[in-house]
Amino acid sequence: MSEGSARPEDARGESGDRYLVPLAFVTSLFFLWGLAYGLLDVLNKHFQETLHIGRAQSGWLQAAYFGAYFCASFPAGFLMQRRGYRQGILLGLLLYAGGCFLFVPAALAASFGAFLGALFVLACGLACLETAANPYVTVLGAPATSERRLNLSQSFNGLGSFIGPLIGGAVLFSAGSTLSGVTRIYAAIGILVLGIAVAFTFLRLPEIREPVLAGLGARVRLREHRHFVLGVMTQFFYVAAQVGMGAFFINFATEHWRGLSSQRAAYLFSIALLCFLIGRFTTTALMARHTPRRILTAYALVSLALTLFASAGIERLSVFALIAAFFFMSIMFPTIFSLGVKGLGSATKRASSFMIASIVGGALLPYVMGRLAEHSSTALSYTLPAACFAVVAWYGWRGSRPS
Repeated sequence: MSEGSARPEDARGESGDRYLVPLAFVTSLFFLWGLAYGLLDVLNKHFQETLHIGRAQSGWLQAAYFGAYFCASFPAGFLMQRRGYRQGILLGLLLYAGGCFLFVPAALAASFGAFLGALFVLACGLACLETAANPYVTVLGAPATSERRLNLSQSFNGLGSFIGPLIGGAVLFSAGSTLSGVTRIYAAIGILVLGIAVAFTFLRLPEIREPVLAGLGARVRLREHRHFVLGVMTQFFYVAAQVGMGAFFINFATEHWRGLSSQRAAYLFSIALLCFLIGRFTTTALMARHTPRRILTAYALVSLALTLFASAGIERLSVFALIAAFFFMSIMFPTIFSLGVKGLGSATKRASSFMIASIVGGALLPYVMGRLAEHSSTALSYTLPAACFAVVAWYGWRGSRPS
């Protein structure tokens, strides 16, 4: 075995201590892309006000952001297959920082198209990070605890998502705020990410070599694994639901809470993401006693019920229902991901690129929701995420069972 390489089985028992520092550093990446996502939905409403665009047009922000995942995930997976996890992480950090710095000329030009381009570059970096970090965490330890480990790391994604709207609400919706606030936020994040990229060049990351599955040879046929194929499909619908829930949250809250300003609605969105964060931490502990499939099914059914209630458009109560739904959404992405790639051995990196590509679901639903909101109501548009949660519930109940 080459220096710096290890097998997943080495993480069992005392030898697992060797992975604590790499796991901690990689987990910090989850915070970084959570921060970017938390700011995204605040940008949606901010651009509606400063650039005077409609809700459907503002949905192109999500299209650029999550469309980048589809474009970048397969090249990132190929890179990792050839060069390992480290190269995928470094490329992701550099693209992330570059996209942040592109926000500066976009703000100076006051061009929505330029913002979309900057966001696309930024999100290409996030796609590389997610394609690398998600499967890396699942194999950086004992296979039996991969779901719990990924949920724990994803909890820090929730922390970043919680902080993002607080920053966005304070800076972007302050009195007299203009596009200069966007410049300050993203320039600061770009400097932070660039610093972390430098730190990663000096960090010794073990390159995990996943075992080849017995009887399948070196080339695993992913399409023959039903739980993986259905997992990719389910991840598409889940991300569509999550992104749609957040994209028009501020619009929804200001419409169904009389007198609520956009800034206060942004803070409410931060509370929703705090529920998301708490859900990740508390449910990770629950997974020690209940199977991930059972928890995924139950949480999806509750999210379905809460979102349908919110779509009724009841003053204030619908806003509270929407906030509560974020708690139960919290564990869906990492649980679907880890259930989908479980037992794929040497194909884990390749499978990860498909899982991350399925995030493109988030690029499609916000535009459809925006069109429905403009022609009917924002409340009615939330029936679309509810339908997506039904798919997630079915996957937890039936589709996630390994073939």
